[in-house]
Amino acid sequence: MNRAYYSSTIEEFVQTSSQEIVGKLSAASEFGAEQDQKNAWVEEIRILQGILTAHQGSIYFEFSIPRMGRRIDVVLLIGPAIFILEFKVGEKHFTLNGFDQVFDYALDLKNFHETSHPLAIAPILIASEADHSEIVPRFTPHNDNCLFPLKCGARDLDEAINNVLACVKGPDIVASSWEAGRYRPTPNIIEAAMALYNGHSVTEISRSDASAKNLGATSVAISAIIQQSKRNSTKSICFVTGVPGAGKTLVGLNVATQHIDKSSELYSVFLSGNGPLVAILREALARDKVAFEKAKGRKKRKGEAFSEVKAFIQNVHNFRDDSLVDESPPVEHVALFDEAQRAWDLAKTADFMKRRKKRPGFDRSEPEYLISCLDRHKDWATVVCLVGGGQEINTGEAGIGEWIESLIRSYPHWTIHISSRLTDSEYNAQEPLARVKPQGRITYSEDLHLGVSMRSFRAENVSLLVKQLLDLEESQAAQTLSKIRDKYPIVLTRDLVKAKQWLRDKARGSERFGIVVSSHAERLKPHAIDVKSPMNPIQWFLEGKQHVRSSFYLEDVATEFDVQGLELDWACVTWDADFRFGKTSWEHRSFAGDKWNNIKKPERQIYQKNAYRVLLTRARQGMVIVVPNGDPDDPTRRPVYYDPTYSYLKRIGFEVL
Repeated sequence: MNRAYYSSTIEEFVQTSSQEIVGKLSAASEFGAEQDQKNAWVEEIRILQGILTAHQGSIYFEFSIPRMGRRIDVVLLIGPAIFILEFKVGEKHFTLNGFDQVFDYALDLKNFHETSHPLAIAPILIASEADHSEIVPRFTPHNDNCLFPLKCGARDLDEAINNVLACVKGPDIVASSWEAGRYRPTPNIIEAAMALYNGHSVTEISRSDASAKNLGATSVAISAIIQQSKRNSTKSICFVTGVPGAGKTLVGLNVATQHIDKSSELYSVFLSGNGPLVAILREALARDKVAFEKAKGRKKRKGEAFSEVKAFIQNVHNFRDDSLVDESPPVEHVALFDEAQRAWDLAKTADFMKRRKKRPGFDRSEPEYLISCLDRHKDWATVVCLVGGGQEINTGEAGIGEWIESLIRSYPHWTIHISSRLTDSEYNAQEPLARVKPQGRITYSEDLHLGVSMRSFRAENVSLLVKQLLDLEESQAAQTLSKIRDKYPIVLTRDLVKAKQWLRDKARGSERFGIVVSSHAERLKPHAIDVKSPMNPIQWFLEGKQHVRSSFYLEDVATEFDVQGLELDWACVTWDADFRFGKTSWEHRSFAGDKWNNIKKPERQIYQKNAYRVLLTRARQGMVIVVPNGDPDDPTRRPVYYDPTYSYLKRIGFEVL
């Protein structure tokens, strides 16, 4: 597939008129081209035709990066190197945003374009009117043949290219082979949501290699269940299971965006009880919509864009409350519930209804009530539950068992579609599944399970390592770590300052990093970490490096409630004494007053363990784990509270920073 609006050999390019090239670029552009864009192309062509006569290779204008929803100004293949050119025509100065932009393009090809993986990639930021340049090539310390971006004015571009060619070794790139390389991106959930909302398919923005199940297969399986329900006027529920980071949310968004038109009989709504996730996705989609329209010369108010997005992604509690007021069938026949295991049990639902909605005696759990809302349809309906194993992290979360129990109690006419993995212990649904099985209304489909984490494109066994670590399977964890350490660095330290510097050194371009901690980590205050201090998830996840409340500043920290379902490129997990290694097992504590108290309730112990599971599976590219030294003069931070945990992690084999 040709990803560029215009491509040719360099020899052909320098002999072609700019008018002809601009004509081809304009014709290829989906929305045509504004005059400002045409003027920029003319200047880029003039600059490049003036310096490329001495070079051989290939050139590509407006090269598509679907994961980012953007296009690279120019890609050059010259000798053994790939050049990524980002032009700022008419500019005299270099900006941090421009620097990160061209760096991101280079990293995208390096990480996700099959035939670019081993090649030298040189990003260059060109402020055409700049009178100074920084064009000494430097490779990044990641040992992957990617250079730090060069910065130059138009007059120094030829020298910049020659400087790179002088330090890069290897055979010349064969353009036809490079072009044939598959693009296998692994977007984070925010990037994926924006791409899907803008019309890309899940197959365009997700990996399709043999080691990772194509998310398209799961989407197709869900769509088939929806179509079957409509065709046969039946009601069905399906459970999509998966390991942390496997792409369950992405699948749900993909199905929902296929039926975003309210006039469609298959109109769908994406629902989540994860408040930060809903808020962040809504804000990101609204910002992206405004920026998209602005780039096309059109105006769109932020409020208008936000209203459109709000109808597509809803907080499940708002959906529930609207259905309490209006008892008619919802406009949607299809509802996709993200993190369905977090729906409330009967006790929490009844208490909420009594206190907040003035409805005493409410006798249904949240799963049972939510199914009842779709059951109001006279003809058909489909509920899709996106389920994570071992992800319950808060009191009152019912788990998947309650969904099955609700179907047994109240909805015998609903068919059930699951994968065989729903019987695994971490889903805690074995007993109700055994009771519903004789009723003969369960259909099994392996396509409804996503068994490989897509969060880390560097190593797929991170979630397995975390599971083994938390289950105290020390030797197995050590073996798994040995398989991933070359691709996915995990380091251990007792010094938060060192950890912060490690994050800054590892992150390139706009790769996001931040500090995550348990919501019960209340004795990290001496390290300037206060879990009780409010943080703004939207600012933390969406704002840039210069915003003091962004994750980049490493001041505000996020807890498991803030980050569940979301991702960082690089994470610092700071481990407090709330969840500590004892002589043979984990010990569970909560801090109250001036001391740590034992957590005795088994369900609260599970929530705490799952909190650390969430924290340890947030990073896409690598993480640093900080276990503080403690303080012998502080009875709330005795070294004995921390040392065994550090020793346990060190025995597994994590590299000490």
